[in-house]
This record gives sequence, C-alpha cells and structure tokens, in this order.
Amino acid sequence: MTRSGYITIIGLTALLMSACGGKGPQIPSQRKGEAPKNDSSALAVMEMNLRLACAADDQLRQLATAQEESYALYDAGTWIHIIDRGNESMPAPGPNDTCELHMRVYSLNGRLLLDTEGTFSRRKNEIPAGVDWNLGELHPGGKARLYVPWYMAYGLQGTDYIPPYENVIIDIELR
Repeated sequence: MTRSGYITIIGLTALLMSACGGKGPQIPSQRKGEAPKNDSSALAVMEMNLRLACAADDQLRQLATAQEESYALYDAGTWIHIIDRGNESMPAPGPNDTCELHMRVYSLNGRLLLDTEGTFSRRKNEIPAGVDWNLGELHPGGKARLYVPWYMAYGLQGTDYIPPYENVIIDIELR
C-alpha cells in the first residue's frame, strides 16, 4: 500500500471517529509522522479499537437515555448527570489545578470497582480523562454521575481493579 493509501485510511478513520461521536480510541504507537507498515497489525488494532469505541458510545447512549434523570452528552463522549453543582460562589477547578475528589467507579452492571478519594492534579493526568473533562461543571461540594466510555476512562490497559476496555459509571464529588 502506498503512503497516500495510508493517509486515506487515516482520513477515513478520523471521519468514522467523528461519526460515532467519541474522541476516538487510543492508537498504537508509531514513529512520529510515519504510517503503519505493510502487513502491520497496527491498522487492524486501530480498526478494532474504532469499532469498540463506537459500540461503547452506542451502549452508553442507550443507558443514559433510559434513565429517569436527565443526562447530557459532552464532547468528550461522556454522559453527565449533575446532582448538585456545589458552591457556585467558589470557582470550578481549572485545567492546571489540583482538586480534592471522591470517586466511585462502577461497572455498568453496578459492581463497585474502585472507591478512591484524595487530592488529584489535573495537570498530571491523575484522574480519567472523562472525569477531568467534566470537572469544570462542578464547584466545591458538587456531585455528578458520569457514564464514561473505556477510551475516556481506563483505556486499553485498565488497572489492577478495572479491566481493559471497560465502560464505567463514575460518581464524583468535588470537595
């Protein structure tokens, strides 16, 4: 396949990612500016991750729209239900701030996977991207429930407590 063929595939991948509404899956690493080589599994992994990301978006859309509470879809691909905005006389955390946060992470069937609280640095990516993108909606004391696709939660790798490719529900409380 020629280099222009790879550029076309990459362009189609970008178009498909925008069609399913998400930010898109993690992409296997390549040398900077270099398309995957012929017979590389990288394109197959990219295609599989794209399909999984679209399936995650569909699954979370169905779950969010079936709830009695109202959920809003954010550009990051997460669905958010704000329970309490918190003390609006205090500023929401900025992108370079640290914040006191209590997070409970559940599987979609309601099993508690992780319960953690502490001070987290947004600048150091210490919290899932899906949570980070939504913190600007809350002020200290605020609470929200998020439906987060795997690619904005714990990704391809997962953690000791959360499996890879796991779509999750995250309850957050900003302290």
